[in-house]
Amino acid sequence: MPRVAQATGGSDAADAARQRSFADAAAEFHVPQEVLLGVAYQESAWEGHAGQQSAEGGYGPMHLTDVTPAMIAESDAGAAGRADAAKLAANPALHTLQQAAKLTGLSSEKLRTDAASNIRGGAALLASYQRGLHVKASADPGDWYGAVARFSQATTQQGAKAFANRVFATVEHGATRTTADGQHLRLKDTPEIAPDTGQLAELHLATAKTAATECPDTVDCTYVAADPSNGQVSDRPANGIRIDTIVIHDTESSYEAAVTTFQQPKTSAAHYVMRSSDGAVTQMVPTKDLAFHAGNYSTNMHSIGIEHEGYAAHGAAWYTEAQYEATAELVKYLAARFQIPLDRQHIIGHDNVPGPNSTSVAGMHWDPGPAWDWEHFMALLGAQVEGRHGVGDVGSVVTVAPDLAHNKQTVQICPSDDPTGAVGACTYVDQPSNFVYLRTSPAKDAPLFGDQAIHGGAEGTHRISDWGSTAQAGEQFVVAGKKGDWTAIWFSGSKVWFHNPHGVNTVRAHDVTVVSSGAADGSRPVAVYGSSYPDAAEYPAGLKPSTQGPLSMYTIPAGQSYVATAAPAATDDYFVIGGTVVKGGKTMYTIQYNHRTALVYSNDVTAQPSGGGHR
Repeated sequence: MPRVAQATGGSDAADAARQRSFADAAAEFHVPQEVLLGVAYQESAWEGHAGQQSAEGGYGPMHLTDVTPAMIAESDAGAAGRADAAKLAANPALHTLQQAAKLTGLSSEKLRTDAASNIRGGAALLASYQRGLHVKASADPGDWYGAVARFSQATTQQGAKAFANRVFATVEHGATRTTADGQHLRLKDTPEIAPDTGQLAELHLATAKTAATECPDTVDCTYVAADPSNGQVSDRPANGIRIDTIVIHDTESSYEAAVTTFQQPKTSAAHYVMRSSDGAVTQMVPTKDLAFHAGNYSTNMHSIGIEHEGYAAHGAAWYTEAQYEATAELVKYLAARFQIPLDRQHIIGHDNVPGPNSTSVAGMHWDPGPAWDWEHFMALLGAQVEGRHGVGDVGSVVTVAPDLAHNKQTVQICPSDDPTGAVGACTYVDQPSNFVYLRTSPAKDAPLFGDQAIHGGAEGTHRISDWGSTAQAGEQFVVAGKKGDWTAIWFSGSKVWFHNPHGVNTVRAHDVTVVSSGAADGSRPVAVYGSSYPDAAEYPAGLKPSTQGPLSMYTIPAGQSYVATAAPAATDDYFVIGGTVVKGGKTMYTIQYNHRTALVYSNDVTAQPSGGGHR
C-alpha cells in the first residue's frame, strides 16, 4: 500500500512545514486531516513540484488543475495544430484551480506556486463538495466518502468510486513519505474507518457502459471504461481510419493506480493496461475508438495503446515473463484482427513516437525505456530478427540487434527519472539494455551524439531518459561508414557511430525501402514532419483544418538515406462531431529518422528497395 504523512509531535522544523499546512487547512475548512492527507497522497504523493504543472495539468500537493489548449496540444492527446484543442481544454473538470480561487479568494498564481495555499484550496474544494451533498461537516472520515469521490472529477460512478476507494485505503493503512524537497509527512493509520459508500449515489453520476472485452481467450481480461474525455468515439477501421500500429507503454505507477487515473478526466488513457505480477489485463477503451495515449494525434488515430505496470527506470524488475507473454498473446490477437504487420516498424514503444510539432519533440515520453526486451518480445510474437549478425557495405541496411541480456550499458538515473522515490541522487548503474550508444566519431571516448531538440547542438548524456543518443533493438538504418570495430549510420540528419565488432550488434536487413532526397541532383534537404494532416484546401466547408509544419530542428540532408517503415499512407484527419474522416490527396512515408520515427512527403523523396533499383 502507499506510504503516507502526518505531524510528528509538533516540531517547528522547516521539513515539517507542509505537515502543518495540512493541519491548518483541515482545521480552517473543517475537513478531517486524514481525508485531506489521503486525497493529496493519491493526487501527488504530497509533492509540491516547485510550482510546476504536472503532465496532467495539475499544480501542487492537491493537484489543482488548470489545463490550457497549449497543454492539450502537448499532452497525450497530441492535439498540436488541431482546432479542437480549445474545446478539449474547456472541460470544467480540468479547471479545479479556478474553482479553488473563487472559494478562497486566493490568486491563481498563489494556488499554483505556494504549497500551503494549494493545500488550502484543496481543503476548500472538499468542504464545498461536502456541502453540496447536504451533509454536515463531520470529524468522522467515513462521512466524507462522497466529497472525496467528487474530488476525483470523474464523470462515471466507477471512476469516482475507484478514486475514493484508493483514498480511503490509504487512510485506513496510513503512510509516511519524504518529498523531493525534503518535507517529512505522515498519515497515521485509521483501521476502524467505515466509509459511507452510499453517498456515491448522491453525486448522480452516469454508469459507464460495460463493453465486451476485445481480448484473446488466453489472457485474463476485464473491461473498465476510461473517462470519455480521455479519447474520442470513432468507428475504426470501418470508417476508413486504418489501425496499423500498436504502441507499448509503461504506467510509471501501479496497475491499480493507472486504471483509476484513466477513469478520471486527465486527457490520457490507453486501450489496455497490463498487470506485472500475472499478466492480467484491463481494457479501458474500445479498439474502434481513439485513446489519447501517444502524445501525437496522428499516431492516436491509427494505433492501439497498451500500458504495462512498471517504471522505465527500473523496467527489469517490473517487466515479468507473465506480462511479456500475456502482452504477446494480446498483440498477436490484435495484429491478426486488424492486419497489423508483426515487426518493429508497427509494434513500437512510446519512445519511438514523434512529437507532432517542433515544440513538443523534447518532451515526448521515453517509456517503456531501455529495459524492455524487444528482441525477446518479438520472438514471443514469432517475429524475431532473422539472419546472422553482421554488417553489409556502405549503403546497405542493418537492423539493430544487441541482445539485451548480454548488452550492458552505463546509464545515469536521477530522481526526476524515477517516480518511485528509490533514487535519492543521480546514480550511474550498469544494466542490461536494448540499445547501443551513438557517438560523433568511431572512438569510445568520443562525445555521445546530442539530439537537436534536447541538446541544441551540445553532446548527449548517459541519462536514462536521454533517448537522443541511442539506437534501439529492431530499428533499421542505412550504413554510412565502417572503421574497424565501428559502424556508422545516417541518424537524425548526421553521421553517427556505434561499437559493433564483427557486427555483433546488428543483423543485415533485406527487403526494405530506403528514401533519400527527391531532387534530380539529390541536393535539396528533405523536410520531416511529426504529423500527417491533409492540406487546408482539402477540408470540407465548415471544418477548420488542422495545421502542421516541418520539425524545425530536423531535415534529411543531401546525400543521406533513411529506412521507410511502411508503404506511404494518405494524409488524413478526424472530427468527432459528425464522425467525419477527411482524406488528403498526398501520401507520406514514415521513416526511422532517429530513436523516433518521422514523416516525409512521398513527392519530396526518391524511394528504392535496399540493394535494388528505383521504384
